[in-house]
Amino acid sequence: MKRCLAHLLLLFVCSSVAHAQDTDAMKDSINDLLRKVYYQKNKVKFDNAKKLLEKAEALADSLDDDMYRVDCYNLNAQLDISFEKYNFADQYLNISDLRLTRQKYPRGNVIAKGLRSELLAERKQFYEAITLLRETKGELKKRDKAALNRLAFYEGIVHFKRKDFEQAKNIFENLSPFADKYEKYYLRSRVLTYLSEIYFNEGEYEEAGTYAANSLKISNSRDFPKLKKENHRMLSNIFEAEGDFKKAFYHLTEAEKIEHNILNPGRIVLANTAETENQELAFLKRMTRQLQNENAEQQQQVNMSKLTSVLSSALLIIISLLTISLYRNNQIKFKTNDLLLKKNLELETARDEAERAMQAKGQFLSTVSHELRTPLYAVTGLTHLLLEENPSESQKEHLKSLKFSGEYLLNFINDILQINKIEAKKLSVQKIPFNLKKVLKDVVDSLHQTAKENNNTIDLNIDRKLPKELLGDPLKLSQILINLIGNASKFTHNGKINVAAGLVNNEDEKVGIHFEVQDNGIGISKELQDTIFESFAQGSIQINRKYGGTGLGLTIVKSLLSLFDSEIKLESELGKGSTFMFDIYFDIPAIEEKPPVEETKIEVKDEFFENMHLLVVEDNKINQVITKKMLVKKGMTCDIANDGYEAIEKAKSPVYNAILMDIHMPGISGLTTTKEIRKFNKKVPIIALTAISLDENTDDFYEAGCNDVITKPFKPETFYEKIGNNILKNIEVNI
Repeated sequence: MKRCLAHLLLLFVCSSVAHAQDTDAMKDSINDLLRKVYYQKNKVKFDNAKKLLEKAEALADSLDDDMYRVDCYNLNAQLDISFEKYNFADQYLNISDLRLTRQKYPRGNVIAKGLRSELLAERKQFYEAITLLRETKGELKKRDKAALNRLAFYEGIVHFKRKDFEQAKNIFENLSPFADKYEKYYLRSRVLTYLSEIYFNEGEYEEAGTYAANSLKISNSRDFPKLKKENHRMLSNIFEAEGDFKKAFYHLTEAEKIEHNILNPGRIVLANTAETENQELAFLKRMTRQLQNENAEQQQQVNMSKLTSVLSSALLIIISLLTISLYRNNQIKFKTNDLLLKKNLELETARDEAERAMQAKGQFLSTVSHELRTPLYAVTGLTHLLLEENPSESQKEHLKSLKFSGEYLLNFINDILQINKIEAKKLSVQKIPFNLKKVLKDVVDSLHQTAKENNNTIDLNIDRKLPKELLGDPLKLSQILINLIGNASKFTHNGKINVAAGLVNNEDEKVGIHFEVQDNGIGISKELQDTIFESFAQGSIQINRKYGGTGLGLTIVKSLLSLFDSEIKLESELGKGSTFMFDIYFDIPAIEEKPPVEETKIEVKDEFFENMHLLVVEDNKINQVITKKMLVKKGMTCDIANDGYEAIEKAKSPVYNAILMDIHMPGISGLTTTKEIRKFNKKVPIIALTAISLDENTDDFYEAGCNDVITKPFKPETFYEKIGNNILKNIEVNI
């Protein structure tokens, strides 16, 4: 008998130790989740915060730990107060209060009562809010300075919302540093933000600016978007009140960037239908009633336990012994769930890091492309100017080589940007009416000269059964064909290139078309056909040296075809030529629609430019000189604005026939400058002159008020043509 009892006691002790270890592991997981919730909340990523809270609540329920439950309910209330979901916040705080009646938890109680006071203040019940805070303060021990400090923080918020700024200021200025393990920096930044607004309302702009700047420093270092936005707005108001409109405009712009780029997409997507909200509110109310009933039953059980303590103890021992096996199984399940939770969090972190890496890559390419295009503008511009000044024959050869090198480098940059725009999903297929036969003929006509350089001919064969009009993206189709035909011309000498388009499937609303580009050039070996569509792949170093090129053309073709849900196919034999094939399905217009009529370009003679006066907005001194010389070549004159602010002032004079606007400038950008000019001058043509980057969309230029876009570096004929056309159109409109 004694031996049996000893075995039972040993088994009970071992189980207790294992249970304690598992409990500690689960508590660590909950603490880690709560830390991440506060982190996501302060970064205004409310959707992520809510999802993490659900996981924390599940673990708290598994542990049956009321303190962690209270933390979760308080956090839910904070999030709902942020979205003015006061009924939901009310219910979460009710549940928190009921849990606190069963569990003494000072920190949770202080936060719950503080949030309740903030909720009462939002409803203008200021007296009730102050009374609640003072009652809670009376229940605390005087040595609990951290809790008293936190209550004072909430009291300051109530007085602030009551517009009792003097009382709020006294409270906030006497607060001690917060000892909160989750968000001490966030709370400190909030206090400084409140003090800044108080001093601003009192007309003390210097003090207000100091507090706003200190708060902004903390929120910048810890990345608190909402507080950053509030402090930028406050600094904008302060500088505006002091008459420093340049700084005021800067801080207003920074606040609007945060509002547009972070706060709007970062807000939690909560259910917005009345039915969903009613269901959630009903659930919280049921939970509140359930806890009230549990508390009442628990009190009855306490009364009954005085009569049955001996029997209950004996029954507890028996049940414990019988359920050890079941308990161990449950602990294994908890461990598995905890492990899965950690793995999921690791995968989410890895996904976020990959996304950040892609963004960094895109930003890098955007910056590099702009930085390369800017000096290229100087190279091509100076080359053009030197060629116009009647150089000697030997100099002319060097200048032509320099021009070729500049254009080659520009094509290389364009190819890289094209691939990365596709990878970054910045390109999409349009659906506009177009004439397929015209598109094919235009592509072939544009490449005849290139073919002649290698003594090649291009034949175009179009199936007569093809519909006259289609719905699709003619520009991207042209890019695909130009790359394939250009490749065929480069690797074929004294040969023939066949371009064909034939019908493969014709339905009521869709038509399938088979395209082929065939040449009898050098061909591609079987070993290299698998890698020929990869970036920078040209078959061999010898081919690269002999024929040149970047090796990106076929990569672009493959990427563009993926937008059409199509694939490129290749048949080739070394020394006998190659055939590239692909199929694309186009929609057929339901009603006969004519493709949009292309705007005819007006040929402007040199005499037209004489005595024209332009404003050049450009911060780069070399570019200023080049642009000015190119204008002078045609008899035009110009003024120079070094930045957006100077451009706005000069544009108020009605002497300019057009404005050439650089987009990337210090201070305010060219787009913002254009918007400001359009407020007082709707007529003057504004032409964006920009080294366009990966992140830019030409639609943004037109929306800002630009009439046209010239991409740097540009061809001189394009430069003069666009300036002339825009000035002429403006003259015709105003006649």
